[in-house]
Order: sequence, then structure tokens, then C-alpha cells
Amino acid sequence: MKLFSRRRAEPEAQRFSLDDLSAALTTQFRYGGLGYTAGLNTTMGTREQEPIGNSYEAYARSAYMANGIIFALVGVRMRLFSEVRFQWQDMARGPGKLFGTTDLALLEQPWPGATTGDLLARIEQHVSLAGNAYVYRDDRRNRLKVLRPDWVTIVIGSHVQGEQWTPYDLDAEVIGYIYQPGGAGAGGRAVTLLPEQVAHIAPQPDPMAEYRGMSWMTPVLTEITADKAATEHKLKFFENAATPNLAVTYPKEITADQLEEYLKLVEEDHQGVVNAYKTLHFGGGADPKVIGADMKQLDFKVTQGAGETRMAAASGIAPIVAGLSEGLDASTYSNMAQARRAVGDQWARPAWRNTAGSLQQILPPPNGSRLWYDASDVAFLQEDEKDASEIMGKDAQTVRNLVDAGFKPETVKSAVKAQDLELLEHSGLYSVQLQKPGAQGAPVEPAPQEAPA
Repeated sequence: MKLFSRRRAEPEAQRFSLDDLSAALTTQFRYGGLGYTAGLNTTMGTREQEPIGNSYEAYARSAYMANGIIFALVGVRMRLFSEVRFQWQDMARGPGKLFGTTDLALLEQPWPGATTGDLLARIEQHVSLAGNAYVYRDDRRNRLKVLRPDWVTIVIGSHVQGEQWTPYDLDAEVIGYIYQPGGAGAGGRAVTLLPEQVAHIAPQPDPMAEYRGMSWMTPVLTEITADKAATEHKLKFFENAATPNLAVTYPKEITADQLEEYLKLVEEDHQGVVNAYKTLHFGGGADPKVIGADMKQLDFKVTQGAGETRMAAASGIAPIVAGLSEGLDASTYSNMAQARRAVGDQWARPAWRNTAGSLQQILPPPNGSRLWYDASDVAFLQEDEKDASEIMGKDAQTVRNLVDAGFKPETVKSAVKAQDLELLEHSGLYSVQLQKPGAQGAPVEPAPQEAPA
């Protein structure tokens, strides 16, 4: 295998980038009669290696740190995702019992002062913002380090000689990672890392790349920007006297100097929150007309609520769980329980499975086992644990009934676990005592009596 020896243009994902969105919204997006600019910046270059989506900083600054809905959704994901702990799972006869060894201490204290929760919270934050998280195992200092994703480049190699190959060839594979503080071209010392030193977590594959993941925020960039624009509109509504927009027609006889002086007086007396709700007096034949709409007419709750729901759907977190308005409007105890189960089953458990499998790259399990997660102490999933307990109780009763009916115990266990009665084998014995037909039981001897004192 070899590294790329010269710069080659790799097919890039042709998604609507943050810069494209910003430029488009400058001329296309109008809300409440006002135009808005997204103001989102990013840098996306073409490199010979397959880079991760280089929009981490833009997503962090312009979405996560500047939008309350995104911050709330990522916060819910981080808090839930960081609740589990890791164990080995016996796989000798299929998924078996969980057990621990001292090798798991590296996950329990990944770096000085940190816990498994700190490690998982940082992984989830990077996955949300960049679609990728990279965990480096530093054997020299016996610790883990979560690498900033936009400073990591995936290096792909092939056995094919020459330049006529691409990262999509059948034998192309990841042969390492390059970590450079500040990113490629920033002047930081670039370090090459082997695949067995780095766990790459990318739960949402990028459809336009072979090896990197995609942020769940990418499909909802329009909603994020529109939500910010609506919030800014509300702010401007209150900053500009908390009243509808007015168009004022003045008589043609008024001079420019008179108009300028008059406008100055009006703004001094009526502009701003402090002057809100004062009676506005016009003179000199001025004719005011309302051309805007107030907050009730715009119905901001509905306008922003629809965008919030789409953002929540992309994140995998139900609106009711994140405390968003549209989710709370329809909230009941039943709805909340269903939402929690959906979040746990459709997002949390798959995410934990993916992360456990990825971390095996830097923490090989003992023979016949795999790295797995233990969610038994996660309060968010306690409803699921209660249901699991009830199911186990019913399974236990089924096992007893089948054994009492004369089926072989070892086949009963397999049949109940697989939900397949075809696996049952009968012992040929009947009744509770499982005696052969016509067989006489052994006589029962009476208990010895003690002699009276």
C-alpha cells in the first residue's frame, strides 16, 4: 500500500454548504418584510486525501453556539449518550453475560480527571457537529485523547501501482490518519497515526464519501438559519418600539431639510423599547399606514415551531423530550413514555452499539467476547427495563410450564429464547413428577422420632 504521491482531485460532496446558504439567503430569504443574511463562514478545500467535512468550526459557532434549539438538542444527546458504561460481553454461544477486566480501566478513566461520561460526551459533541469523532490511544502515557475532527485527515491506500486508482476501488482501505493542530496548512506539527491507534466513530455515513460520516445538522441548515432569522426579527420588533411597521406619506410641499428635522424629532421621542407604546403624533399632513404585522398576526409560535420539529427529527430526539413547544403542546404521560422509548430504541441504543464497535479498534476484547455497553443504570431507559423485567417473568413462567409438561429443559430454553416451538423436544415423561407411565415411586420413610425426655 502507499500514500497518495501527488495532489489529485477527489469527488467532493455537492451538498448545499453554509457559504452557499449564506449567499442564497442574502437575496432569497425575506421575513416580515425584512431581508436577512446568514453570516455563516466555512472553508472547504480539495485535498489528495479524503478529508472530513471541514465545516466543524462553522457548525460550532453559527449553529451550536448561536441557536438555542440546536444547543438543547445536542445537550439532550450528550447527557443521554454519556450515561452508559462499557463491559465485555461473552460471545462464545451468542450474546451472553457481561463481565469486566482491568483492561476497561482505560475507558473508565480515559485521561486524568475524566470519566467514561466525559469521553462519551465529547464523542457525541463531535459527531453532532462534524459527523465524525476520533479517539487516539496514547500507549506511552496510557490515556485516550479525543482529536478535534477538522484537524484529522483520513489517509487511504491501495495495492494498485501508479496513479490510476481512487478511494472507491475494491482494495482501497484506510491506512492511517494525519493529525495536525490547526488543520492542514496551519503550520502545526503533523503526526501520522496508524489505524490501530485511532477509533473512528461515524454513525451517520456520508453518502458522498466512503469513509467519513455526516453531521445530522447538514439537512436542516435552512431551518437553523430561518430560526435564527425569526429570533432576530422578534428582537428587532421590540427594539423598534414593539409596534408594527409604518409607512408614512408626507405632502409634496415639505422640503428635504424639514423632513430630516421632523424624522429626527420622531425617532428621539418614539424609537426604542423605553419609548414603546407612546402615542405617536403626526403633523403637516403626514399620513401613516400600517404595512407590517404584529407578533400575533405573524404567529411566531407556529412559524418557529415547525422548524424546531424538523431539527428535532434530524437529531433523533423527540420534541417533547427536548422540551420544545410543539412537543409540549401534545404532551401526556403516555406520549412522553412513547417518545422516550423511541429515542432510546431508534437513536441511543444504535449509537452505543456503533461506538462500542468502533472503540474495539483501540481496545481489543478478550477471546470469545466483544466490547459492549451496559445501560442498566440509565434512568432514561427505566421504563424499558420495567418492560424487560415483565417479559422475563412471563418467559420464566413459560419455561416452567413447558418443563412440567415433560419437555427437555435444554430445548425449552432454546425454544423460548428463539420464540420457536419447533425446537422443543419431549422427554417422554408426563405429570408433574415426570415418572414413566406405570412406574412406582420410591416409598417415603417417616422422619425419625426423638425419645421423650
